[in-house]
Amino acid sequence: MREVKIKAVFFDIGETLINEGRIYDAWADWLGVPRHTFHAVLGGVIARGENHMNVFEHFRPGFDLAAEEAARAAAGVPNGFGAEDLYPDARRCLAALRRAGLLVGVAGNQPREAAARFAALGLESDIAAMSAEWGVEKPSPAFFTRLCAEASLPASEILYVGDRVDNDVVPAAAHGLQTAFLLRGPWAHVQSLAPLPVPPTYALPDLDTLVSLLT
Repeated sequence: MREVKIKAVFFDIGETLINEGRIYDAWADWLGVPRHTFHAVLGGVIARGENHMNVFEHFRPGFDLAAEEAARAAAGVPNGFGAEDLYPDARRCLAALRRAGLLVGVAGNQPREAAARFAALGLESDIAAMSAEWGVEKPSPAFFTRLCAEASLPASEILYVGDRVDNDVVPAAAHGLQTAFLLRGPWAHVQSLAPLPVPPTYALPDLDTLVSLLT
């Protein structure tokens, strides 16, 4: 796979470009749960391969995300990310890859309203899309079909960078993309403890390493 020249790099959002630690802390506070307890349950959910929404269901059975987000907004503590959540290597990585002549894209599982929040970060990218805008999300093959269509490139010339084995590395590789597994965030650290079912093209400790590999 490494013999094929990479012409485009697409990035996941949560725990790839955006540190979600503050976001989960805010949810723990909202639910009245100690932060370390919330994160402990999250770790268990990840280890069992469950949907992350099970964390909220654990602490509040019948949890309604839309209703809770509306309540938070009304209380002046809206859900979502901002500039303070951007990983420090994200901005310079995207900028460096664009300067090197690569097409740079961002595509992850996010709601429609995340598009405006992401645009406000002012990151350099040629394509930025939230899964809700496409009407399909990872790990569906249709997500990666759309990604390739947006890039106007064959899958083998696209590198997808993400922090999850189940949502990023495995489905992207199955679609023929090259992959980079970024070891940061709770999913990456828990999932990396087991043998990877598909070896990624690159294993990354950070995004600066990706720049050195591709440029």
